[in-house]
Amino acid sequence: MKIIIAGNLGYIGPSVTNQLRSTFPDAELIGFDIGYFAHSLVNPSFFPEVMLNSQVFGDIRNFPEHLLKDVDAVLDLAAISNDPMGNKYEAITMEVNYKAAVKLAELSKKNGVKKFVYASSCSMYGEASDYPKKEGDELNPLTAYARSKVAAEKDFEPLASDDFTITCLRFATACGFTNRLRLDLVLNDFVAGALVNKEIGILSDGTPWRPMINTLDMARAFEWGILREKEKGGAFLAVNTGSNEWNNQIKPLADVVAEQIPGVRVSVNKDAPPDRRSYRVNFDLFKELAPDHQPVWDLESTIREIKDNLIEINFNDPNFRESKLIRLRVLKYLEDQQLIDENLEWISKN
Repeated sequence: MKIIIAGNLGYIGPSVTNQLRSTFPDAELIGFDIGYFAHSLVNPSFFPEVMLNSQVFGDIRNFPEHLLKDVDAVLDLAAISNDPMGNKYEAITMEVNYKAAVKLAELSKKNGVKKFVYASSCSMYGEASDYPKKEGDELNPLTAYARSKVAAEKDFEPLASDDFTITCLRFATACGFTNRLRLDLVLNDFVAGALVNKEIGILSDGTPWRPMINTLDMARAFEWGILREKEKGGAFLAVNTGSNEWNNQIKPLADVVAEQIPGVRVSVNKDAPPDRRSYRVNFDLFKELAPDHQPVWDLESTIREIKDNLIEINFNDPNFRESKLIRLRVLKYLEDQQLIDENLEWISKN
């Protein structure tokens, strides 16, 4: 088996790479990434990409078609990956998350790839009415990131066929510790703040709903996407990916973190405007279709995972929200150093 993992040098990539190497020990695994965050390693016991057969550096907006020769499955994790980045780079978000993703799917089908697995998002439900959203419910994308995922799914559907299975994993909000840690994710942020500041500062009023999923469970879902046959959900499938137990409001989520890290004060921003990004999600279809790939990490175990690993790396930055563990800060640094241009393309140095 030959598998391409596009966007493998990000936050989720190490978990996916390790999962696939474990499940498919004899597979040829090829990483493809532009490399913005390749250097963003924290406490690796080894370089995660040694588990690959090869690593290719390149821009998914110009994916080299020859790499798809004899490939069985393509996983597309590449994305401008959160709302602050999407706000700053809205046009590029649509280029990378939508147009380049659809082009990669088209090239994959043209070259005989059998399985295409896309990292979609539950954020497309946006400001949702007060019940857990199923896959067929209305979509209300509020951000560039969410709109890019909706557009990609729409254009993927007509590409699917008996010989080309497309699985769009509408992931809950990612969390957990990886070798390329991000602290611009809500649970990761809360644990970091609890450890170094003894305070969890909630930027909203604490009422929005968010479903969540550990990156290790995301990796197992990608594995399922590779293994899934079209009889399980059809040639094209967009499926909410997470678990019903992980639908949380932000303030109670912070309270659970404070219970596990004693002496922490939880504060909310009472002056914050209402956060319209609030949605509960129904994950029954994923449970039905993928009974052997259900999430095994829960909120408490994930908090411990993040906490223990942050302690191990002697994490002690009280201003971490301004650090390079925030993805937007990394891109700003690369731009300020004139390493990438305003189109987020690498600048050649002679």
